[in-house]
Amino acid sequence: MPDQPDPWWSPTDVYGAPQSQPAALYGEAMPSAPTGALAWGYPTTTIGQGSTARERRGGLTGAVAVLVTALVAGSAGGYLGYRAAEDNRAAAVGNVRDPSATLGTAVPTTAATRPANSVAGIAARVLKSVVSISVQSSAGGATGSGVVVRSDGYVLTNNHVVAEGASGGGTITVSFNGAGAVDLPASIVGRDPETDLAVIKVRGAHALTPAALGSSSGLVVGDPVVAIGSPLGLAGTVTSGIISALNRTVRVPSETGTTPASPLFNAIQTDAAINPGNSGGPLVDGAGRVIGINSAIATLGSTGVDTQTGSIGVGFAIPVDEARSIAEQLIRTGKATHPAIGVSAATVGADGNGARGAKLSSVLAGGPAEKAGLKPGDIITRLDGMAVDSVDQLIVILRTFHVGDTITVAYLRSGSARTARLVLQDKKS
Repeated sequence: MPDQPDPWWSPTDVYGAPQSQPAALYGEAMPSAPTGALAWGYPTTTIGQGSTARERRGGLTGAVAVLVTALVAGSAGGYLGYRAAEDNRAAAVGNVRDPSATLGTAVPTTAATRPANSVAGIAARVLKSVVSISVQSSAGGATGSGVVVRSDGYVLTNNHVVAEGASGGGTITVSFNGAGAVDLPASIVGRDPETDLAVIKVRGAHALTPAALGSSSGLVVGDPVVAIGSPLGLAGTVTSGIISALNRTVRVPSETGTTPASPLFNAIQTDAAINPGNSGGPLVDGAGRVIGINSAIATLGSTGVDTQTGSIGVGFAIPVDEARSIAEQLIRTGKATHPAIGVSAATVGADGNGARGAKLSSVLAGGPAEKAGLKPGDIITRLDGMAVDSVDQLIVILRTFHVGDTITVAYLRSGSARTARLVLQDKKS
């Protein structure tokens, strides 16, 4: 984040005051180490400096081995006592064993037929298009997930998954699901921190199976969904659930935890289990079409008593309609543009007092809004006929357009309704 306020969207002004939402979700600043209930973060497995992919996979195996060893050691000590107790019980009630006992003959099994829209049917189709991503750099590393979007090796993922690989000397390795799959190197095609999306290309890959991209515009709360990725390094993990809510604005800390990252706007909320390592993997609908890119989770955080930081059934995905547009730009040019009108604003009217909309606190000199005649104090109420009831909604609507589009802005000035036409410019310009 820049040291100075962004002249297009000021962090303190643009997003406006939170409107009846959890403080941990809508806070303007996040603690360096989230604690307590509802700590927000990226579902990426981060690894300390010097760790290798082999060491990370072995970490889970080692933990399980310790547990199994403890169980074996404990059972050896108690075995003699158990047998003595059993012998005493048998002597008291008589011999209850039957030396000729059988449980009948095995029932021949037949191949189960699973509907194409079942979780098993969806997984069978989509798993081949989901990859695990491992990043190593001098600063450390991370693991995450991605989804193949073109047969010639293009993979869509989160920016925060591959950001470490953008530094000099960083390496990215992609692992495919299925028997006989090999690990292949990949290069960054383009990154967009604004939307937390990135595209990488797998080197040496050919004839990959791209996932079917659906649409996020027609989703409703309660629709069934399936999340696929590599939580905790466990490649090819499938979880299922429903869409819990839509149009969420999620403010997560940056990877360093010191400053807020760009918020996720219009996010899809789901109760499908999403854990560290799921970042960048697909959220698919009941037909196996990608409707979102899993990107953030809510956790309980660390309280001193409960250190659980995994899934609590509140995860968030970037809608595929936005992800598709950004991915296309990254593949074409290596960068993405973001339509803006050149203002800072605050949400007004949410408490029922006065007109509802986005009230301009400043207008950038030479920007689209100033050229169209808008001034500080004006309240934007509609964009191209779509209602604007908050600054977040203003941004969400703007992202449905493209740089260079001409749109109509309806606004209030001293209570008087007015309209203006303006041409959208790139936020960075």
